[in-house]
Amino acid sequence: MDFRSVDQAYPPPSELVPSTSVESLLASKGQEVWSVSPDSLVIDAVRTMTERRIGALLVMRAQKLVGIFSERDYLRRVVLEDRSSSTTPVGSIMTQTVVTAGLRQTVQECMQLMTDRRIRHLPIVEGERVIGLVSIGDVVKASLAYQHHLLGEIERYVQGVPGATLGHGGLRQSS
Repeated sequence: MDFRSVDQAYPPPSELVPSTSVESLLASKGQEVWSVSPDSLVIDAVRTMTERRIGALLVMRAQKLVGIFSERDYLRRVVLEDRSSSTTPVGSIMTQTVVTAGLRQTVQECMQLMTDRRIRHLPIVEGERVIGLVSIGDVVKASLAYQHHLLGEIERYVQGVPGATLGHGGLRQSS
């Protein structure tokens, strides 16, 4: 199996390690965030999510994060409760308690937080200002990129390539 076929369009593996900050991840992936107001209709929010191929929208009122609306919210609070997407406002079914992270948190901390809280989208905030959004896909890609990098280093170390290392400050091949 050749691990070198990992998508190189994503940040280079050597730049994404478990201690990489969210700030670095956002610099690589971009900070574009899609949002709706709490007064928006669910049907419009679902259309936006479908058009943008995203699984969640931040719910904002006057630049302030007031909730998050996800596919999961739609299924649980619209479909299962037999509500109308055409008349239900997002604010009445959104998740109001939003778990967030800061720019200085690491990719690994975000992954742990998302796993523990069973969420797939993590708004990144600084003070009360939304800076970006990290999805479970973003943290998985970063972790896979790091694993790809580490496997390459192990391969180089085993082959006796000078300068090869195993992890952060781990074993080093003597020159």
